[in-house]
Amino acid sequence: MFINAVYYPNYRVYRNQTPSSLRLDIVSHVFYAFAGLKSDGTVYLSDEYADTQISVDGTQGCLRAFVGLKRQYTHLKIILSIGGGSSDPATFASVAADPTTRERFGASARELVDAYGLDGIDVDWEHPTPFQTIDFTALLSTLRTYLPRPRYILSTALPAGAWLLRYIDLPTLSHTLDLLNLMAYDFYGPWTPTAGHHAALYAPIPSHTDPQNPPSIQPSGVAAVEFVLGTGFPAAKILFGIPAFGRSFLGAAGPGYRHKGGGGEDGSFEYSELPRPGAQQGVDRVCCAAYCIGGDGGWVSYDNAETVATKAAFVRDRGLAGLFFWTGTADVAKDVEGGDARSLVYAGYMALHDRY
Repeated sequence: MFINAVYYPNYRVYRNQTPSSLRLDIVSHVFYAFAGLKSDGTVYLSDEYADTQISVDGTQGCLRAFVGLKRQYTHLKIILSIGGGSSDPATFASVAADPTTRERFGASARELVDAYGLDGIDVDWEHPTPFQTIDFTALLSTLRTYLPRPRYILSTALPAGAWLLRYIDLPTLSHTLDLLNLMAYDFYGPWTPTAGHHAALYAPIPSHTDPQNPPSIQPSGVAAVEFVLGTGFPAAKILFGIPAFGRSFLGAAGPGYRHKGGGGEDGSFEYSELPRPGAQQGVDRVCCAAYCIGGDGGWVSYDNAETVATKAAFVRDRGLAGLFFWTGTADVAKDVEGGDARSLVYAGYMALHDRY
C-alpha cells in the first residue's frame, strides 16, 4: 500500500480549513505542521489555541480533531512535524550539538506524541549545513531511542539536492528513519538568476536552459532519488515530495530566461490559485512540469494533475514509499461525486494505485 501524505499547517484552521475538510479517504498520513523548538531542547506546540483549544470538528483543538478522525479513517497516521521554513536553524544546530539538549528534545517530543495519541515525529530542520550533519544524525538517533518501532514513526524532510544530500549520513539514517521526505521542489525561485521548472521530474533538454548551466548538472526529482538510492538508502522509505504551489517569475518567457522577481506571496501562488487569470496553461512533458504564462504571475512553474500522475507512476515503478504534498490545504478540492478533477492529492492517490 503506497503512502499518500499531506502536510497540514495549523494556521489554516483560521481560514476554515479544518482537519475534516481534507479528503482523508485518500490520505494515509498527515504531517501536522509545525511544532517549535526551544534552545534548551524542549519541543512545544507553536499555537496552543489552534492546536488544543479552538472549537473544531466537534472537539477542542486540531490535534484532537485529527486523532478523533482516526476512528472513521482507521488507516490514518498523524505525525507531528517539528521546525519548518520559519524555524530558526541556529536553534536546531545548538540543540543537536549538545547531548543534554538532544535528550530533552527526544523526551519532550515523546511526551507530546503520547499526550495527544499521535503516531510519530517528523523533523523538518531547514537545513543542516555540511558542518552540522554529524549532529543532525545524532539528533535523529537520539529521537529514535525515545520513539521505538513499531509503535512510532520517525521521519525527516530534506531538500532534493546533492549539494546537501552528499553530506548527510544516509546509510546510518536508513536504519534510524522510517521515512525520508524528499522535497523534490524549489529547484528554482526568486533566489536563482533565471527562471526554471521548480519541481521538474526530469532534467531539461539543452534548449530549456542557460548554456552555462547544462542539463547534466540541472536538479531534478529523478536525479535526487537516484542519488539517495545510490547510498544504499531503501527505496521503500523514500516519500517523493510534490509542491501544491507554483513559483512565479515576472518578466520571464520560460525556463532559462532572466526574471524580475516573483508575483504572489514571496514569489509563489498556491495551486488552488493557479492558473492565474488571463494566463495560458501548458505542460512540458520532457521535464514533467506544468506552467502558465500571462497575468500577474508572469511565467509560473507548478504541478498539475497530469504531472502528479506521471510522478506517481515513477514512484510506483521505482518502488518508493509514496508521495507527500506540501500542503494538503493548498490543493483544489475533489468531492466524492467526481467534482474537480484538478486535485493533486486525488491524482496522486489514483495513480499510485494504478487507477488514473
